[in-house]
Amino acid sequence: MSIPQHAHDGLDTWNRELRAACGYFDTELAFNRSLFIGEIRDLPRGLALLRTNAGLIKRPAHHADHGNDQDCFLISQRSGYSQIVQNGQALQLAPGEMLLMDSVGSIEITPFGLIEHASLSLSRPQVCKHLGGDARAFGKISSTKACGRMLHVLMDQLCKDDTEDGAGEVEALQSAFVSLLGSALEQGDECREGLALLQGNNLRSYVQKVIDESLSQPGLSPIGLANRLNISVRHLYRLFEEQDDSVCRYIQRARLKRSADDLTNPFLRSESITSIAYKWGFTDSAHFSRSFKKQFEVSPKDFRSSRMQAVGA
Repeated sequence: MSIPQHAHDGLDTWNRELRAACGYFDTELAFNRSLFIGEIRDLPRGLALLRTNAGLIKRPAHHADHGNDQDCFLISQRSGYSQIVQNGQALQLAPGEMLLMDSVGSIEITPFGLIEHASLSLSRPQVCKHLGGDARAFGKISSTKACGRMLHVLMDQLCKDDTEDGAGEVEALQSAFVSLLGSALEQGDECREGLALLQGNNLRSYVQKVIDESLSQPGLSPIGLANRLNISVRHLYRLFEEQDDSVCRYIQRARLKRSADDLTNPFLRSESITSIAYKWGFTDSAHFSRSFKKQFEVSPKDFRSSRMQAVGA
């Protein structure tokens, strides 16, 4: 099957704009190239808004050339879930969370489905000077410390305001962000306490949200989920077994539900059944048809036909 030219153009445009905003990164697709979403919007003050469903965005260490090493990036997860790995250290971001990322060294960003990021470029020499020579410019921004809360508020305001400022105001704003970073970064103990709290309260609900945001990823699996959440695979299975369920059954039910919703959407009547199945993470049309019929007691084709007739579409 040939890929439409606009799909090629979309990926090429994304790569070009991403490298202009953030330095040299490679993008690996999660699935069919024609379903790729990649949008970048440049705002004043060194801020960029990114929206994508890429499978992996990475920058190997050998591409960390000195021309791109002058920035650190303050990342705000606006929607969706993602994992960012830098020099072997992995951190997960949920909506509303923030992270400081260095431009030096290898970087891997894994979106779990469609995500939106706000990325603010900060002077790396200033950040390193403020944090101290031995400190690493990589870590989550606390949402409980006063300085961390102020950074969250400042970032939210920047995302809402696209007014152009003079050079003096931009420099003052950059200095304000940098000065708050040292006290705002989470320490290792805080990260572990946050995970422990999540385990004690709503870890299963959190896992379900991550799954729901990641259904379009064909490689979604219990092992991958456990790695993202820094829990054992056995622990993950137990979370669902406590409700007489399994993680694999939950993933399949959720995918079938999303597929069924699309099949009854009159605006998607021209989209093929196979395309809808692939969009929600199925990789085999025959398997999708069998699973769908087992779940809904009717074939996808007959399900769509009857529902469309019911709404007069």
